[in-house]
Amino acid sequence: MNVAPRVFGRRVPLPLVAWLTWVWVTLWGEASAGNVLGGLAAALVVTWLLPLPIIDPGFRVRPVPIVRFLIYFGWDLVVSTMRVVVWTVRPGVVPTQIVRVRLRTSSEAMTVMIMIALSTVPGSLVVEAYAERRELVLHVLGLPGDAAETVRAEVAGLESRIVAAFGTRRDLEEVL
Repeated sequence: MNVAPRVFGRRVPLPLVAWLTWVWVTLWGEASAGNVLGGLAAALVVTWLLPLPIIDPGFRVRPVPIVRFLIYFGWDLVVSTMRVVVWTVRPGVVPTQIVRVRLRTSSEAMTVMIMIALSTVPGSLVVEAYAERRELVLHVLGLPGDAAETVRAEVAGLESRIVAAFGTRRDLEEVL
């Protein structure tokens, strides 16, 4: 479906025209025929004279892997919350570790999504990120003993699920 027809030889994105028209009518405060037509004319002129570059956001949306990611992420939230609660009410010193994790993806968009997911889960926090080396430094709370390999395996699984759900073809080739 082509949502960007040509006007005088230039592509004009219809969703953007509709959005700008809506903004115009909202600013005028009245949905009269004159305001709608004026907004449509202004939107067409603006989008024709000032075309936006084509931008690739760096991610795709795949429904089935997203559901899989959300199920695992929800379970991880529950388990991590319980772990943090247990260590909080328990007397004694809470075990903490700093773990360096190497990522397989070179995509900045995927790295940011991984960092957000890791920082959202209770008991883990991204302390530093080294994009050029594809490394994250994590602070992990509540895992007794030397849990570095466990943390690396969990991050690798999270990375695989995020890339499967949102990654481009290139991201999938790097990780899966």
